[in-house]
Amino acid sequence: MQITVLGAGAWGTALAIALASRHHVCLWARNAAQVALMDARRENPRYLANCPFPENLHVTHDLNPAIASAELLILATPIAGLRPLLEQLKQMNAPKVSVPPFLWLCKGLEAATGKLPHQIVADVFTLPGTATAMPFFYGALTGPSFAAEVARNLPTALTLAADSNSHFAAELAQALHGGSLRIYANDDLIGAEVGGAVKNVMAIAAGVSDGLGLGHNARAALLTRGLVEITRFGVALGARRETFTGLTGLGDLILTCTGDLSRNRRVGLMLAEGQNLAAIQHTLGHVAEGVFTAHEVMQRAAAMGIDMPITSAVVGLLDGRITPSETVHQLMARDARTE
Repeated sequence: MQITVLGAGAWGTALAIALASRHHVCLWARNAAQVALMDARRENPRYLANCPFPENLHVTHDLNPAIASAELLILATPIAGLRPLLEQLKQMNAPKVSVPPFLWLCKGLEAATGKLPHQIVADVFTLPGTATAMPFFYGALTGPSFAAEVARNLPTALTLAADSNSHFAAELAQALHGGSLRIYANDDLIGAEVGGAVKNVMAIAAGVSDGLGLGHNARAALLTRGLVEITRFGVALGARRETFTGLTGLGDLILTCTGDLSRNRRVGLMLAEGQNLAAIQHTLGHVAEGVFTAHEVMQRAAAMGIDMPITSAVVGLLDGRITPSETVHQLMARDARTE
């Protein structure tokens, strides 16, 4: 299969490397200088150093041929970049808007709109004067995955979720499955997206807990109650409850809340040290989606009357309204209730 990955950050690069062992892969980046450097060194020194490119991986900054030759597009932008990239794809394929099948890797809710990725897709590709999205094959590729481990061909299990066409999800999962990647098809797109988005908020809370030295008991309680919040929010949006016990729920939550490679957990650790949020983001050098997603989740949950105390505490901490210690007190002071 000819696959084009749009976005040469850490995760896009890692997936391109993994897939290039069995497919012809084109990795596109907007920055021509970055592409030239990657092509010369046969690695991505900026975002994923010391992970060499396979022979079947080609890099380019020319979007038109990269898309024209693709049988599958993988959109590897942060959530903030998804809508602009979709708009660009739509304009390039006008007037009939014949976009190749595509998957997105981003996890989060869009700032200002609070929309999940599939809702952004529907916004961009809805026919004028109708409420029906264009009949493209699309979905999310998500699950517990650190880019550095995927690039090193360590075993990783992912979910390919697409509710618009279950046959598309099953067939594409089979095509991408192999090597160090195990791909499971799923038709609960909302559940897969919610799990991937909200676990980043919980990872910030887990980092605060670990940074304050609250112990393993506290972390276990946090993960358990965090999963309850994620499930409550997802079910209210139309997801299936059982999705959150799978890879995109419990699996992604465990990895992001406990793994040292988690950027969102690192945000929490540094907040617990008393560091300023702006300085933390500068130090990371990469996007920590939970910082932006927390506010959108809280606003959307509040509008639906959904109780999300951990998310609320994280938002207060990120906004500087409460300290890490006060965050813990706020959660521990809640009234006793049944589980």
